[in-house]
Amino acid sequence: MMMSYRSPRIAQTILMAVAAVCSAGAAAAQAEFPTRPVRLVNPYTPGGSVDLVGRALAAGLTDIWGQQVIVDNRPGAGTTIGTGLVARAEPDGYTMLINSSAIAIIPSMYRNLNYDPVRDLTPVALVGVTPMVLVVNPNFEAKSVQDLIRLAKARPGKIPAATSGVGSTNHLTLEMFKHMAGINLLAVPYKGGNPAITSLLGGQTMLHFNVPGNFMQHIKAGKLRALAVTSAKRVPYLPDVPTMIESGIPDFEATVWYGVHGPAKLPPAMVQTWSVAINQYLKTPKAQEHLRRTYMHVDPNTPAEYAAFYQREVSRWGTAIKAAGIEAQ
Repeated sequence: MMMSYRSPRIAQTILMAVAAVCSAGAAAAQAEFPTRPVRLVNPYTPGGSVDLVGRALAAGLTDIWGQQVIVDNRPGAGTTIGTGLVARAEPDGYTMLINSSAIAIIPSMYRNLNYDPVRDLTPVALVGVTPMVLVVNPNFEAKSVQDLIRLAKARPGKIPAATSGVGSTNHLTLEMFKHMAGINLLAVPYKGGNPAITSLLGGQTMLHFNVPGNFMQHIKAGKLRALAVTSAKRVPYLPDVPTMIESGIPDFEATVWYGVHGPAKLPPAMVQTWSVAINQYLKTPKAQEHLRRTYMHVDPNTPAEYAAFYQREVSRWGTAIKAAGIEAQ
């Protein structure tokens, strides 16, 4: 009788001890992270803005962790290939995603994905934000956003506006502007930002939204005129250029941003490990110089803050896609 009473207790004690050892081992392994190279998937081709942000971040994290962080470019299908690769990866922190604000657009743009970008990814940290600038050809009559609105109302559907392609961030920003200002502009899609800007410089189109890094040399040279920035506040590198809000479009805000996501079910402790390291990197002189040089900014942020920001952006761009009448693919 004695044995039958004590055996279950002994077994329970042994199981608890084993569980404690396993838990301690897992915590120790996580505390030592990373013990092997880490893959940061970029769903774009090499050389673009996401690639530059990703490589700067990878170099910074390599310095912090003393373990190689490698950017793995997996472009295609509007960023959905690389994004899906991470969504299906093991949630151990060794395969992560660096993406742009496109990750907030694809939930409304693609109907038949075999994963859900919101449900199947874990937001970790925001690593850079830049507004867009509304610029016009210097020969165009509009000297302000209100001038542009008046001209557009007088010539509905006649003023050509360049975009980097249907569904691109600057195309959706243009559609948001049209919707909120109650005007009709002729959206002219090009295969990328450079051809769109070339058309603007050549006078084939009259206006364009894009990030400041693509425009600053032309603005300074007087080859393009900046009418407004799309951030909530003015920016230091264009202090005399008003915001869209100041220009009479209430609540108008549209930014291009870059963030890190992991697979779904990424353990909270691993999310925190990545968040702490990224915020540590963002405080370094190298990171600050990179942000300044690329006209970006970002404040230290928590995973919860980034997750809330991401949800707002999904809603914002979903509204813009609906207003533009773009059919999900």
